[in-house]
Amino acid sequence: MPDIHRIIPILKTLYPDAVCSLEWSGDPWKLLVMGRLSAQCTDERVNLVCPALFDRYPDVYAMAAGDVDEIGAYIRSCGLWRTKAESLKGAAECIVLRHGGKVPADREALLALPGVGRKIANLVLGDAFGIPGIVADTHCIRINGRLGFYPTEMKDPLKVEKILAPIVPAEEQSDYCHRMVLFGREYCMARNPRCGDCPLAGECGTKAKAKSHHVAVPHPQQINTVPTPKKP
Repeated sequence: MPDIHRIIPILKTLYPDAVCSLEWSGDPWKLLVMGRLSAQCTDERVNLVCPALFDRYPDVYAMAAGDVDEIGAYIRSCGLWRTKAESLKGAAECIVLRHGGKVPADREALLALPGVGRKIANLVLGDAFGIPGIVADTHCIRINGRLGFYPTEMKDPLKVEKILAPIVPAEEQSDYCHRMVLFGREYCMARNPRCGDCPLAGECGTKAKAKSHHVAVPHPQQINTVPTPKKP
């Protein structure tokens, strides 16, 4: 089992500023919107799309009053645009009607909003309100599986969250997940990870497993040969 108390300091050295990749400008509503748009879409694309979206819909009230097709036109390049537009408008309406126009700082209340799952809820709680939570995105799931905290074939975000939550100190959880994203882009990519110069190689269960299965093949000159008997 890797040691989280050795992993965290290494990640802090690599990425001292554990910032969210989404440019949400300190507004919890914008973070929620961008988190929703990031589903099956890159953060870079979301950052490109959202300035125009937020110019047209500057707050939760404007989004609640918006038209689904028009909202969708702004976010079309993020994929699944109609589903996302419907959930954004629905979430805005719920926040206006149930929470006085303010994003709730409560996990259950966030999960009750259309289109908001645990990943988005934990992201908003951690970054906007300082409430601990594991954001089990693709980088987090992939890297922690490779490290050896659970089998690499495990892809269920809820199961990953339940495993990591007791392991990662509460005060480190939000930053840890942001650093996982940065680490996943620089070293532990889904394809062709940089295992040869990985700063976490000493804690990596995948690398240790590979070593344990390695069988050294002797050089032909090191193989003892039995001389062929001479014919009488």
